[in-house]
Amino acid sequence: MIGIIDYGVGNIRSLYNAFQWIGYDAVVSDDHAVLRNADRLLLPGVGAFGDAIQAIRERGLDEFLDEEVRKGGKPMLGICLGMQLLANSSGEHGLHRGLGFFDADVELFSLPAGMKIPHVGWNEIKNREDVPFFEGLPREQMNFYFVHSFHMVCHVAEDVMSTCDYGGEFTAGVHRDNVVAVQFHPEKSQDNGIRFLENFVNWNP
Repeated sequence: MIGIIDYGVGNIRSLYNAFQWIGYDAVVSDDHAVLRNADRLLLPGVGAFGDAIQAIRERGLDEFLDEEVRKGGKPMLGICLGMQLLANSSGEHGLHRGLGFFDADVELFSLPAGMKIPHVGWNEIKNREDVPFFEGLPREQMNFYFVHSFHMVCHVAEDVMSTCDYGGEFTAGVHRDNVVAVQFHPEKSQDNGIRFLENFVNWNP
């Protein structure tokens, strides 16, 4: 069972429906006891970093994730803002401390003249060879759907599993041990996104 973490900021319903579509049970909750019974966790997110991290801390979910994921080894997927929350910090509307699962910081895009923020729409990603989450997908033109103004800047090259180009290369996915996170939205990425979620469900870190 997937435990979708509900902290009041997130694309919850579409993610829940995506897991129902692939025939995998999911529960949406902020209750620690309910989430503790899940086989793996999903940290979603849309909106502002500061509001999201505050909501997570108010619910004690930062401590819960530290116990279950960092110490307990439970598999977890972060999506969009959920990926950014796993960094050390974000500079979105002030400086905010993140959950620190990855040695990384979140920064606003700095783009060539004429390019717009946010980065919205379909874009191609490129992946490392040694990650299991893209099995069964084409190596060329592997497109996913993005909506974001900020991006993660990783300080450990080995953590970066996927990159994308929007006015320059940026990190589209990270992976270390039992934690994987992506900047794109699998639940909005049609067949590619569904296959990615299936691979996460079948992943044994």
